[in-house]
Amino acid sequence: MEHIFTQDMLKGLSYIAIYFVICASAALTCRLLIKIPNELFRKILHFILLGSLIVFVYGFSQWKTAAAAAVIFAAVVWPILFVCEGIRGFSELTTERKHGELKKSLLLVFSMFALIITVCWGWLGDRMLVLVCVYAWGFGDAAAALVGKKWGKHKVHWKRVHDTKSWEGSAAMFLCSLICVTVLLGIRGGLHPAGYVVIPAVTALVSAFIELITLDGMDTVNCPLAAMSVVLPLVELFEKVG
Repeated sequence: MEHIFTQDMLKGLSYIAIYFVICASAALTCRLLIKIPNELFRKILHFILLGSLIVFVYGFSQWKTAAAAAVIFAAVVWPILFVCEGIRGFSELTTERKHGELKKSLLLVFSMFALIITVCWGWLGDRMLVLVCVYAWGFGDAAAALVGKKWGKHKVHWKRVHDTKSWEGSAAMFLCSLICVTVLLGIRGGLHPAGYVVIPAVTALVSAFIELITLDGMDTVNCPLAAMSVVLPLVELFEKVG
């Protein structure tokens, strides 16, 4: 058993390493050669991070290995980022808004990956729900930032909302989340037809609301967990009535 775990870990981590080396190298090369707007480049890095979840979910044969690998990966990369942040121009190259942002995001994202893998794949035995819960937030969050920055003219004037957030950005978050959840649940299958309407709509609404009221970048954790708290009981409900 231990031998199988070790083999699975080494195989999966090699896939993860290859994925990030290729994607990060390509992104940074483009950044050096082409003038890419900062916000767009931030979202390119964001998409690379989201894409790695597919490798974690399908590059390992056991959920325990995948969850452990997410934690190990963060533990290995954190000191590398710590050293790199001391290099002049690194923060500008990676478009950090403030010093240490990448290290914080690294810990939050991969801890969140490990937790959702444990619950959805480990407890429920459903790999696809890992993607549903995380991507309900991930792609919508990117859409909210890009749309809000360019077209966000109507600001949300709520006490718990940052003054840069807009209704246009939240609408983009909702729509993108709705599409992602609908597509992934459609691929997964096994639900009553009404589930393919109700679950995406409720999940997208909750995700957009949590993203709107969350401060200090904690939507990285709060939104996927909020999505999971909605998706899991609704999937169980619509499987039973199906």
